Amino acid sequence: MLRAYAIKKAAGLSAILIMLAGCGISGSLRDRPDITSYHQTIPERTEISDTSFVSGNNFLRRNKQGLWELYVEGDPMERGLAMGTLTKELFRRQERVFLSKVDELVPSKFKKALLRKFLAWYNRKVYKHVPEEYKAEIYGLSRYASPEYNNLAEPYLRVLYFHGAHDIGHALQDLALVGCSSFAVRGDKTGDGSLLIGRNFDFYAGDEFAREKIVAFVNPDSGYKFMSVTWAGMIGVVSGMNEHGLTVTINAGKSKIPLVAKTPISIVTREILQYASTIEEAIAIAKKRSVFVSESIFVGSAADKKAVIIEVSPENFGVYSVPNSDRMICTNHFQSDAYKNDRRNSRHIEESHSEYRYERLEELLTEYRKISPEIAVSILRNKDGLHDKKIGYGNEKALNQLLAHHGVVFKPEQRLAWVSSNPYQLGEFVAYDLNTIFNRYKNDNPASVSVDSLAIAEDPFLYTEAYRNYEKYRQLKKKVQYHIQNKKSIAPETLRELRESNPDLWEVHYLIGKYYYQKKYYKAALPAFREAASKEVTTVPDREMLNRYIRKSENRSNR
Repeated sequence: MLRAYAIKKAAGLSAILIMLAGCGISGSLRDRPDITSYHQTIPERTEISDTSFVSGNNFLRRNKQGLWELYVEGDPMERGLAMGTLTKELFRRQERVFLSKVDELVPSKFKKALLRKFLAWYNRKVYKHVPEEYKAEIYGLSRYASPEYNNLAEPYLRVLYFHGAHDIGHALQDLALVGCSSFAVRGDKTGDGSLLIGRNFDFYAGDEFAREKIVAFVNPDSGYKFMSVTWAGMIGVVSGMNEHGLTVTINAGKSKIPLVAKTPISIVTREILQYASTIEEAIAIAKKRSVFVSESIFVGSAADKKAVIIEVSPENFGVYSVPNSDRMICTNHFQSDAYKNDRRNSRHIEESHSEYRYERLEELLTEYRKISPEIAVSILRNKDGLHDKKIGYGNEKALNQLLAHHGVVFKPEQRLAWVSSNPYQLGEFVAYDLNTIFNRYKNDNPASVSVDSLAIAEDPFLYTEAYRNYEKYRQLKKKVQYHIQNKKSIAPETLRELRESNPDLWEVHYLIGKYYYQKKYYKAALPAFREAASKEVTTVPDREMLNRYIRKSENRSNR
């Protein structure tokens, strides 16, 4: 619902800005990176099987858990070209999936034309804020983009813009902000005293988008080698660790709508991962970049044996640290002194589900005397509310909202990482050891570089009736939403199945109430809305909306 609103809002803004669209964007449209000093050819791709490819020393393979493992090396152009040739099919698939959502949400050709003009205007200064090295890498990658979407923008600009998709959606209507949760523990809180970090990345752009995850291992010609959990077409970093045991993850904060895009946050974190070995170096890199949304960059450091949160926004910058604590928690609000008087952040804490998840993380971290990687994974997978309350599967107040793109656990001092496999973060967490990985990952050794003996088993929840019911609920929800949107009738049996599939979730009862309300069956809508209000409602605005429906249904039932 928010995604549709965000894109339609962009189209609406376009109507106002269309006269400006030709002003100030010519430089952006003409800009290209200088690639004259880089290698511009790479070895041909060899297909070993339909899930295994090599190109020189570069390699792509799908492991038994379904994760794609990618290794690339070289200068920026070589890396981009290698990514492009190896992931070409995945890249085009991701592009098709992502843009099909735009077609679905903005079917009108006229509105799409307005949206194109708006995006060109909105992104007019991005090229000034992305380092030349990454523009060259994106340029190499873009050579393998699908020609099918050249009417939207030519390949290089299109891929460059995609790197700000998270930021743009977030800026317009918190599009990509669902509820990422991260934590770090150390000292007496871990078995060996070393730093341990866990995170859920709850960016959701559809099931198809999340299906083909990539664990990328990048060996650049300058800076540090690193791993990143990503997807085809993406050179930015949302979760990663480098060879020095420095980790970065991102958690979106509350933003106002900026008038111009600047440095995409995933490019800032990519630069940190590639060029920082300590927290001090990470802070220096973050400070020099101009961002256009609010974001928490959670940084863990083997060298410093601790974690901090770098809090960035277009107008402010803060660093949050808890020196004498054995834990640190990050959800989707700022905690540093720099944002103490920030009204937008304060309101977000009061009205959103960020504080609730923060308290749930505190509760679970206190429950366990020592946190191991296995326990960290169990925390990331937790589906209940505060005090173990059943709040319905998929509730955004849960740490595990059953839609995460991925979950990941890091042990920076040991250079170990665990990455979740499908579905969500319920599948096996595959273990990787960065101490040996870059030496082993060559085309003469096409086997997976994961460490089977350290893998963390899939969630038993996968084999329960509750999980099957949750998947049934997701399909029924889409069906009911479609019928409500198009004012179509719904069979009573369908509504009963929806209610029974996920009875603890407030939204189930809200949708039933909304359907009855739309049909003017106010006496049937009222108990459904009241039932929804009796559950753990996600946000203050959601509760206010429910209360309005209850009042209206009461008034109209009595007429």
